[in-house]
Amino acid sequence: MRGTEITLIRRAITAASSHHYCIFAFFCSNFHSVGHKDRSFSPKPRIDLSCINEVDDAFFLFRQMVRMQPQPSVVEFNKLLQVVVKMKQYSVALQLFDEMRQWGAPVNEYTMTILINCCCHLKRVDVGFAVFGIFFKHGYAADIVTFTTLLKGLFLDGKVAEAEKLFKQLLSLRLCEPNDFTIVTVINGLCKNGHVLAAHDLLCLLEKTIYKPNVMAYSAVINGLCKTGMVDNALELKSRMIDKGISPDVVTYNSMIQGLCDFGRWKEVKDLLNEMVNHKISLTVVTFTVLVDAFCKEGNVKEAREVLEIMKQQNIRHDIVTYNALIDGYCLQGKMDKAKEVFDSIASSGLKPCIISYNSLINGYCKNGKVDEAWRLFLEVSSKGLEHTKVTYSTMIHGLFSEGRIGDGWNLFKDMEARHVRPDLHTYNVLLEGLCKTRQIAEAFSFLKTMEDKGVSPNIVTYGILISGLCKDGKLEDAKKLLNELPSKGLQPLCQTYTIVIGSLCHEGFIEEAKDLLIKMKRSGCAPNSVTYNNIIQGLLKKKEVYKAMPFLEEMYKKGFLADASTSSMLINKLQGSEKFGFLLDMIKKVVPKL
Repeated sequence: MRGTEITLIRRAITAASSHHYCIFAFFCSNFHSVGHKDRSFSPKPRIDLSCINEVDDAFFLFRQMVRMQPQPSVVEFNKLLQVVVKMKQYSVALQLFDEMRQWGAPVNEYTMTILINCCCHLKRVDVGFAVFGIFFKHGYAADIVTFTTLLKGLFLDGKVAEAEKLFKQLLSLRLCEPNDFTIVTVINGLCKNGHVLAAHDLLCLLEKTIYKPNVMAYSAVINGLCKTGMVDNALELKSRMIDKGISPDVVTYNSMIQGLCDFGRWKEVKDLLNEMVNHKISLTVVTFTVLVDAFCKEGNVKEAREVLEIMKQQNIRHDIVTYNALIDGYCLQGKMDKAKEVFDSIASSGLKPCIISYNSLINGYCKNGKVDEAWRLFLEVSSKGLEHTKVTYSTMIHGLFSEGRIGDGWNLFKDMEARHVRPDLHTYNVLLEGLCKTRQIAEAFSFLKTMEDKGVSPNIVTYGILISGLCKDGKLEDAKKLLNELPSKGLQPLCQTYTIVIGSLCHEGFIEEAKDLLIKMKRSGCAPNSVTYNNIIQGLLKKKEVYKAMPFLEEMYKKGFLADASTSSMLINKLQGSEKFGFLLDMIKKVVPKL
């Protein structure tokens, strides 16, 4: 082994300093490969892997194994490694392997794949490739399982282009014959990393080869299309897979039902359910939960309850996801007593509330102004053996801020950091909004720099919060400047962001500038909403430019929007104040509610 190779591996391992493992020792020693003769005539020592309950047990058993005469086969050592891997103690498995090498324990190709799998789960696929290279140099051949593990690692590490390249090399160079699991790994990896169309194109490519995609591959793409709103494309793909003789399964149908429910296409949902029944595909708890969740999100908790009753009749037990959906439904309706009732009933069904159950109820209490109740639940989480997540903290911090308890919110953020719960972009946006609402604009921009230094990239919501804060603090020029800078940051302003600035311009009397920004907004492909039109119309009415307001009133009416309370009051006052505005009456009848 050359010194440069050892150095490279050491650097790779050192980079993962949070995981105290060392695998480079085995690169310096000779491999003890295992041939068929080694296994054929050796009696098998009895190894009891069931005694392993924690990692110390694994090391204790290993040290017993290496002292056995004859030494156990490589199969037994691999089984031991796999037990540790199943405990999700990946760095420990690498430590154990290091001891195996020091004791001269045997290894084979399967050992290599186990090690690579550990590296991939630790998001160190670069080390996984290094392991692969060293084993390869020592004469070990990789099979499709090894390559599939490397592909999975690349996707886990977000290295989508590299994964695609490796898979295509497998096909073109015929390094290994990809199996169904390999194909599904690649398709799934593309979809989960947001490359759904690339997954769809790959599926079409594979259809023309000898490596025909199976139902799992089609289902993965259909699920990806539905999750990205391309439901019609998903339905078309379902028809195509049937034409090719591949029958959709319950997973395929569940994805499509979820996609259709998200768009309220209930007739097509009913058609798919009937199709499932006709093809004797049993509805699962997932199917029912999708329906319960969809009904709840639309505020139709009564219908959701009816679905639960059908589940009961068919002896399908509710799972925790079903209960969480129902809790969300009642929270959306503001029926917190009902939501708490469902939460309390979880235990009587033999289940335990999970952290998502708590998050849903905490969110419901916060949004309905019952922050003290939310806080009580927040404190209860730890006593139930659960850990607060970034969602729990973000929700609770937002609730405290909404009640004006700014200090408590920041203290909770400090607690979050102290407990090593890593904030995400949503958390930072909540904190920024808290600063902007209390007009601490300088502190907000300082905090923006802090989050960027921590590797968190601001999104359009972040900048929308800052622009809103600048407008409310009277810093309109700064808000306009930041709005104009967004395209150079690769961001497209949202309707809400444009509307905030348009509203501020109108409030300050800069109506022509507001109208110009509205034109710019439309040209960018961002459609104005009801608030946008009301802001412009109110600005014109304040300047007594009733005639100039008419085109905007007409446009608002054609788009199905109504005048808000302030616009309605101003229009009626104009009508009552002068007979020359009699032409307003017809328009008022169109846009003013309940007149």
